[in-house]
Amino acid sequence: MTQKRKTPRFDTNALLGGEDCTRIFTLHPPRGEEPVAPILFSAPHSGRCYPVDFVRKAALPLNELRGSEDFAVDLLFAAAPAHGMPLLVAQRPRAWLDLNREPHELSPEMFDGPVPPWADTTSERARSGLGVIPRVITEDRAIYRRPLKWEEAKQRIEQAWGPYHLALQDQLQALQQRFGAAVLIDCHSMPESAARAMTPLSLRQPDIILGDVEETACNPLLTDTLDELFSRAGLNVRRNRVYTGGYITRRYGLQGYGAHAVQIEINRGLYMQPGAFELTDAFFALRDIITGIMAELPTRLAPLWHQRPAQAAE
Repeated sequence: MTQKRKTPRFDTNALLGGEDCTRIFTLHPPRGEEPVAPILFSAPHSGRCYPVDFVRKAALPLNELRGSEDFAVDLLFAAAPAHGMPLLVAQRPRAWLDLNREPHELSPEMFDGPVPPWADTTSERARSGLGVIPRVITEDRAIYRRPLKWEEAKQRIEQAWGPYHLALQDQLQALQQRFGAAVLIDCHSMPESAARAMTPLSLRQPDIILGDVEETACNPLLTDTLDELFSRAGLNVRRNRVYTGGYITRRYGLQGYGAHAVQIEINRGLYMQPGAFELTDAFFALRDIITGIMAELPTRLAPLWHQRPAQAAE
């Protein structure tokens, strides 16, 4: 008789100043320490360790601050190291600092003094309060009771944004040196309400959205392969509709750092309770699908880093 798998539970108290709060991110190396393929998985928005001081200053309770969290995405992709591929996971939450933004995207009205002249205050994200230090979360709810000191924002950027992106660059560079190419799969989730809002009533809402910056961030083989594998599992896949790829996909894709980069957005309705930070039993089925896909990727994507020998002249 097959034993029923226990759905992971999260201790709310452990979210506040727990052991993981001492780390900005965790790098899970591939099994055996050496990668079997140049594929790096990144989960920049799944951090669920909320510094106590941050929660105290917030105008919103913890459960509302968690509204921008890519809940449990790191757990969905947790099997990557077992299949020989590294997994980089943020520990701090997106509401505290958004790693998928440029480091100078800032909303000036959230500070009690002027921001540096190099700050980008005119981008759409900065103006909407969704810069590197978010001013609001979903539904335009203000995070803070009162303006922040610029020095606090500067400290977060230096302590967290810089090290995370340095780790990303180091991993990609090591993979490129070893294999001649690197693949970055940036893992995210989207609210079920967002998926529903972008879909006419007569159509099925998306389960997966793949963003490759309109086919400029990677070789088509990467997006085509992920589309095929998720679709084969019965999931509804869309490409570049609403979610085309954020800063990480653009920065490290072919037009930037030179890696083959793609962003995956997963409908949270597939695996978590609506309105609650609890996983459903369907989490296991989705995790198994993702684990199976990861097992196939080293073989399916090998043409990206294996040079085909020229045929000898007859």
